[in-house]
Amino acid sequence: MNCTKESLLLYLVTDRHWLAGRKLYDEVKKALDGGVTFVQVREKEDMSLSHEDYLREALALRELCAKYHVPFVVDDDVDLALECGCDGVHVGQTDMQAGRVREKIGSDKILGVSAQTVEEALLAERQGADYLGVGAVFPTGSKSDASEVSHETLRAICEAVSIPVIAIGGITGENVHELAGTGICGIAVISAIMAQKDVQAAARDLKTRTREALGL
Repeated sequence: MNCTKESLLLYLVTDRHWLAGRKLYDEVKKALDGGVTFVQVREKEDMSLSHEDYLREALALRELCAKYHVPFVVDDDVDLALECGCDGVHVGQTDMQAGRVREKIGSDKILGVSAQTVEEALLAERQGADYLGVGAVFPTGSKSDASEVSHETLRAICEAVSIPVIAIGGITGENVHELAGTGICGIAVISAIMAQKDVQAAARDLKTRTREALGL
Protein backbone atom coordinates (compact mmCIF):
# COMPACT_ATOMS: atom_id res chain seq x y z
CA MET A 1 0.00 0.00 0.00
CA ASN A 2 1.41 3.37 -1.02
CA CYS A 3 1.58 6.42 1.20
CA THR A 4 0.10 9.40 -0.65
CA LYS A 5 -1.10 12.82 0.44
CA GLU A 6 -4.65 11.65 -0.19
CA SER A 7 -4.20 8.62 2.07
CA LEU A 8 -3.03 10.88 4.92
CA LEU A 9 -6.13 13.10 4.99
CA LEU A 10 -7.76 11.47 8.03
CA TYR A 11 -5.31 9.34 10.00
CA LEU A 12 -6.67 7.32 12.93
CA VAL A 13 -4.43 6.33 15.84
CA THR A 14 -6.05 3.63 17.96
CA ASP A 15 -6.29 3.75 21.74
CA ARG A 16 -8.21 1.07 23.61
CA HIS A 17 -8.48 3.45 26.58
CA TRP A 18 -11.60 4.89 24.93
CA LEU A 19 -13.30 1.59 24.08
CA ALA A 20 -15.34 1.13 27.28
CA GLY A 21 -15.77 -2.58 26.62
CA ARG A 22 -16.21 -2.26 22.87
CA LYS A 23 -13.99 -4.28 20.54
CA LEU A 24 -11.16 -2.42 18.84
CA TYR A 25 -11.73 -4.23 15.54
CA ASP A 26 -15.38 -3.19 15.46
CA GLU A 27 -14.60 0.45 16.22
CA VAL A 28 -11.86 0.64 13.59
CA LYS A 29 -14.29 -0.82 11.05
CA LYS A 30 -16.83 1.88 11.93
CA ALA A 31 -14.13 4.52 11.53
CA LEU A 32 -13.23 3.10 8.12
CA ASP A 33 -16.89 3.13 7.14
CA GLY A 34 -16.89 6.80 8.15
CA GLY A 35 -14.03 7.59 5.80
CA VAL A 36 -10.77 7.20 7.72
CA THR A 37 -7.94 7.05 5.17
CA PHE A 38 -5.03 5.71 7.25
CA VAL A 39 -4.80 3.59 10.44
CA GLN A 40 -2.06 3.25 13.03
CA VAL A 41 -2.40 0.70 15.81
CA ARG A 42 -0.88 2.00 19.04
CA GLU A 43 -0.71 -0.11 22.20
CA LYS A 44 2.01 1.61 24.22
CA GLU A 45 -0.20 2.24 27.23
CA ASP A 46 -1.52 -1.32 27.61
CA MET A 47 1.25 -3.27 29.31
CA SER A 48 -1.12 -6.22 29.90
CA LEU A 49 -1.33 -7.03 26.20
CA SER A 50 0.91 -9.98 25.35
CA HIS A 51 2.98 -10.09 22.18
CA GLU A 52 0.80 -12.90 20.83
CA ASP A 53 -2.40 -10.93 21.46
CA TYR A 54 -0.90 -7.79 19.93
CA LEU A 55 0.21 -9.74 16.86
CA ARG A 56 -3.22 -11.32 16.50
CA GLU A 57 -4.84 -7.90 16.78
CA ALA A 58 -2.44 -6.37 14.24
CA LEU A 59 -3.03 -9.18 11.75
CA ALA A 60 -6.79 -8.75 11.98
CA LEU A 61 -6.56 -4.97 11.55
CA ARG A 62 -4.15 -5.35 8.65
CA GLU A 63 -6.65 -7.56 6.81
CA LEU A 64 -9.49 -5.18 7.64
CA CYS A 65 -7.64 -2.11 6.34
CA ALA A 66 -6.61 -3.98 3.20
CA LYS A 67 -10.29 -4.53 2.36
CA TYR A 68 -10.78 -0.76 2.46
CA HIS A 69 -7.51 -0.09 0.57
CA VAL A 70 -6.32 1.95 3.54
CA PRO A 71 -2.67 1.91 4.69
CA PHE A 72 -2.07 0.24 8.06
CA VAL A 73 1.01 0.83 10.21
CA VAL A 74 2.20 -0.17 13.67
CA ASP A 75 3.40 2.39 16.20
CA ASP A 76 7.02 2.00 17.31
CA ASP A 77 7.26 -1.82 17.27
CA VAL A 78 9.36 -2.46 14.14
CA ASP A 79 9.65 -6.20 14.74
CA LEU A 80 5.88 -6.58 15.14
CA ALA A 81 5.30 -4.53 11.99
CA LEU A 82 7.51 -6.90 10.03
CA GLU A 83 6.02 -9.97 11.68
CA CYS A 84 2.44 -9.07 10.81
CA GLY A 85 3.33 -7.92 7.30
CA CYS A 86 1.65 -4.55 7.64
CA ASP A 87 2.28 -1.58 5.37
CA GLY A 88 4.83 0.07 7.64
CA VAL A 89 5.71 1.60 10.97
CA HIS A 90 5.59 4.98 12.71
CA VAL A 91 8.33 5.98 15.15
CA GLY A 92 8.83 8.89 17.51
CA GLN A 93 11.97 10.77 18.45
CA THR A 94 12.57 8.50 21.45
CA ASP A 95 12.00 5.27 19.48
CA MET A 96 14.42 3.58 17.09
CA GLN A 97 16.27 6.09 14.91
CA ALA A 98 14.55 6.58 11.54
CA GLY A 99 17.60 5.61 9.48
CA ARG A 100 17.93 2.30 11.30
CA VAL A 101 14.21 1.65 10.91
CA ARG A 102 14.44 2.23 7.16
CA GLU A 103 17.34 -0.21 6.91
CA LYS A 104 15.35 -2.79 8.83
CA ILE A 105 12.02 -2.51 7.00
CA GLY A 106 13.40 -1.96 3.52
CA SER A 107 12.43 0.54 0.85
CA ASP A 108 8.96 -0.82 0.09
CA LYS A 109 7.43 -0.22 3.54
CA ILE A 110 5.93 3.04 4.81
CA LEU A 111 7.97 4.93 7.41
CA GLY A 112 6.33 7.70 9.41
CA VAL A 113 8.29 9.81 11.89
CA SER A 114 7.16 12.23 14.59
CA ALA A 115 8.84 15.63 14.59
CA GLN A 116 8.50 18.87 16.55
CA THR A 117 11.18 21.04 14.96
CA VAL A 118 12.41 21.87 11.47
CA GLU A 119 15.71 20.17 12.31
CA GLU A 120 14.01 16.92 13.34
CA ALA A 121 11.85 17.06 10.23
CA LEU A 122 14.77 17.54 7.83
CA LEU A 123 16.74 14.74 9.50
CA ALA A 124 13.78 12.35 9.28
CA GLU A 125 13.35 13.17 5.60
CA ARG A 126 17.04 12.51 4.91
CA GLN A 127 16.82 9.21 6.76
CA GLY A 128 14.00 7.92 4.59
CA ALA A 129 10.72 9.02 6.19
CA ASP A 130 7.70 8.91 3.87
CA TYR A 131 5.65 11.33 5.98
CA LEU A 132 5.89 13.33 9.20
CA GLY A 133 3.52 13.58 12.13
CA VAL A 134 3.91 16.99 13.79
CA GLY A 135 2.45 17.96 17.16
CA ALA A 136 0.93 18.41 19.53
CA VAL A 137 -0.69 21.30 17.64
CA PHE A 138 -3.32 21.76 20.36
CA PRO A 139 -3.33 20.75 24.06
CA THR A 140 -4.01 17.02 24.36
CA GLY A 141 -4.64 14.49 27.07
CA SER A 142 -3.92 11.46 24.89
CA LYS A 143 -0.14 11.63 25.36
CA SER A 144 1.27 12.65 28.72
CA ASP A 145 4.64 13.60 27.22
CA ALA A 146 3.28 15.65 24.31
CA SER A 147 4.46 19.24 24.12
CA GLU A 148 2.78 21.82 21.96
CA VAL A 149 4.06 22.88 18.54
CA SER A 150 3.05 26.34 17.37
CA HIS A 151 1.23 26.70 14.09
CA GLU A 152 4.14 28.85 12.91
CA THR A 153 6.53 25.93 13.51
CA LEU A 154 4.10 23.57 11.81
CA ARG A 155 4.04 25.87 8.77
CA ALA A 156 7.85 26.14 8.79
CA ILE A 157 8.19 22.34 8.83
CA CYS A 158 5.77 21.97 5.91
CA GLU A 159 7.77 24.54 3.93
CA ALA A 160 11.13 22.90 4.78
CA VAL A 161 10.39 19.34 3.65
CA SER A 162 9.14 17.79 0.43
CA ILE A 163 7.38 14.83 2.07
CA PRO A 164 3.76 15.02 3.35
CA VAL A 165 3.10 16.42 6.84
CA ILE A 166 0.14 15.66 9.06
CA ALA A 167 -0.78 17.49 12.25
CA ILE A 168 -1.57 15.62 15.46
CA GLY A 169 -2.57 16.46 18.99
CA GLY A 170 -5.84 17.77 20.38
CA ILE A 171 -7.47 18.17 16.97
CA THR A 172 -11.28 18.20 16.87
CA GLY A 173 -13.99 19.09 14.43
CA GLU A 174 -14.29 22.43 16.20
CA ASN A 175 -10.64 23.52 15.87
CA VAL A 176 -9.40 21.83 12.69
CA HIS A 177 -10.19 24.98 10.69
CA GLU A 178 -7.41 26.75 12.63
CA LEU A 179 -4.87 24.61 10.73
CA ALA A 180 -5.89 26.07 7.37
CA GLY A 181 -2.94 27.48 5.45
CA THR A 182 -0.25 25.63 7.40
CA GLY A 183 0.64 23.33 4.51
CA ILE A 184 -0.44 20.04 6.07
CA CYS A 185 -2.08 17.36 3.93
CA GLY A 186 -4.12 15.84 6.75
CA ILE A 187 -4.66 15.28 10.46
CA ALA A 188 -4.12 12.42 12.90
CA VAL A 189 -6.59 11.93 15.74
CA ILE A 190 -7.36 9.59 18.58
CA SER A 191 -10.18 10.75 20.85
CA ALA A 192 -11.90 12.88 18.19
CA ILE A 193 -13.00 9.55 16.72
CA MET A 194 -12.28 6.78 19.24
CA ALA A 195 -13.95 8.54 22.20
CA GLN A 196 -17.17 9.36 20.36
CA LYS A 197 -20.40 7.42 20.83
CA ASP A 198 -20.95 7.17 17.08
CA VAL A 199 -17.49 6.50 15.67
CA GLN A 200 -18.65 6.29 12.07
CA ALA A 201 -20.49 9.61 12.19
CA ALA A 202 -17.58 11.26 13.99
CA ALA A 203 -15.15 10.13 11.30
CA ARG A 204 -17.46 11.26 8.51
CA ASP A 205 -17.96 14.70 10.03
CA LEU A 206 -14.28 15.19 10.80
CA LYS A 207 -13.29 14.20 7.28
CA THR A 208 -15.70 16.76 5.83
CA ARG A 209 -14.39 19.50 8.12
CA THR A 210 -10.78 18.60 7.35
CA ARG A 211 -11.39 18.76 3.63
CA GLU A 212 -12.98 22.17 4.08
CA ALA A 213 -10.07 23.41 6.21
CA LEU A 214 -7.54 22.25 3.62
CA GLY A 215 -9.54 23.63 0.71
CA LEU A 216 -10.13 20.24 -0.91
